[in-house]
Amino acid sequence: MASTDPEKYSLDHETEKNISEPLADAIRQGSVDKKILQHSHDADEAMKAFQGAEGQVIEIDAATNKRLLRRIDWNLMPIMCIVYGLNYLDKTTISYASVMGIQEDIGLVGDNYQWLGSMFYFGYLAWEYPTSRLLQRLPLAKYSSFCVIMWGVTLACFAGVTNFAGAVAVRFFLGVLEAAVTPGFALLTSQWYTKAEQGTRTGIWFSFNGFAQIFGGLVAYGIARGTSIHPAAIAGWKIVFLLTGLLTAVIGVIFLFTVPDNQLNARWLSKEDRILAIERIRVNQQGVGNKHFKWYQLREALVDPLTWAFVFYALVADIPNGGITNFFNQLIKSFGYTSQESLLYATPGGAVEVVALIVCGFVGDHYKNRILVSTSGLLIAILGMCLIVGLPLSNDSGRLAGYYLTQASPTPFVAFLSLISTNVAGYTKKTTVAALYLIGYCVGNIIGPQTFRPKDGPRYVPAEITIIVCWGVCLIDMMFIYWYCRRQNAKKAAVRAEPSYVKLENQEWLDLTDRENPEFVYSL
Repeated sequence: MASTDPEKYSLDHETEKNISEPLADAIRQGSVDKKILQHSHDADEAMKAFQGAEGQVIEIDAATNKRLLRRIDWNLMPIMCIVYGLNYLDKTTISYASVMGIQEDIGLVGDNYQWLGSMFYFGYLAWEYPTSRLLQRLPLAKYSSFCVIMWGVTLACFAGVTNFAGAVAVRFFLGVLEAAVTPGFALLTSQWYTKAEQGTRTGIWFSFNGFAQIFGGLVAYGIARGTSIHPAAIAGWKIVFLLTGLLTAVIGVIFLFTVPDNQLNARWLSKEDRILAIERIRVNQQGVGNKHFKWYQLREALVDPLTWAFVFYALVADIPNGGITNFFNQLIKSFGYTSQESLLYATPGGAVEVVALIVCGFVGDHYKNRILVSTSGLLIAILGMCLIVGLPLSNDSGRLAGYYLTQASPTPFVAFLSLISTNVAGYTKKTTVAALYLIGYCVGNIIGPQTFRPKDGPRYVPAEITIIVCWGVCLIDMMFIYWYCRRQNAKKAAVRAEPSYVKLENQEWLDLTDRENPEFVYSL
């Protein structure tokens, strides 16, 4: 038993009114430390659904759970997948434009194009933490839809750019507006799906990056081919920006009217099903959201080794991503193909990414080990880049196949994105870690294009070797994360096994962090 200090167990009248009776009793009896109350009496939004129902047990049978999951999937996944695909397409449209005449039309010289590739991530970096706070403070879906609409409008404005300065401005603000989509979707996934479902769903919506690469390549090829035969009033690259930008804005409006901020205001669920939709994620030990900023959770995020292991992975892994994303068309041209062929031949890489992400997401959830399963994609990518570097210049098809294999590289990044949803609890802590992870992603993507130096073209061997080294370092970091999560689970199991341990009623909705909640189990 802890200290018998009466101050530890006393409750003032105002505080006692604002917490549930079971929690108050637990504090009076010394079963739970008063510091948990100090941090968590402003509980998760999910607690509202269970007010007045203390002691009642809600059981969800397998058939009801399957029905709810199917309804949630049909109402959320299609629109999330389309928006995330557009997120990738919109930021990589510049790669298609790079072989459609934009460099000559707006007077890009020297390393101007490399800086346009990086400028998107400067905007992303500058706004990532503020946008994460806004995702916590404002209605989640409404703020996300606003960002989608505005980034579509911003992208369409690229068609009016006439010089490098204008292009820099558009790329910067495009990064600012797209900064909300990945952390927002990670929060939506953790809000609606159980731990066992999150890896697969994250893999599915992230895989639409690959579908976008296929779609974008075919559209860009069609426009480039069509305008070469039948010249249009405006340049083909401008048509690409207008088409993708306006399409994004329209989809953003649909997102606004389709996606709810949480289960409590989902128009496509009955009142009873809203309660059940919250109850089915009780196992996550996280809830659906808390608008109160908690300094102790921010501090915990900053001293947690797991946070910095995630950030380190994002930074190092996205140095290759930043280079390949902005230079894949030029890389394919270096294999001996024409500009138009590079647009068309890039599309199978998207199919590789789709298959890798969906398969690894499903298998990782099935075997309850997302980390080890996702290493397979990174190993395949390393093999692909080794083929690009090692094969002779005359082997164009072999080097192109190597490029396709590199498109399996996002599997660990997506696994960790889903693990931030799964393994980081406490809403302030979760938004902080997600923001830091994506700040690492931005820094890596800023560095990446700079490794593809003009003087190294057309082969870019130094950049290709840098990519192999970065992916090798990432494998070591992944093993640390795997070991650390297992170690923390063993410590928590020891705490739960102590005779004095008492689990609080509705402990899942107290907005506790993963480190302070003994019931929290880290997924692998």
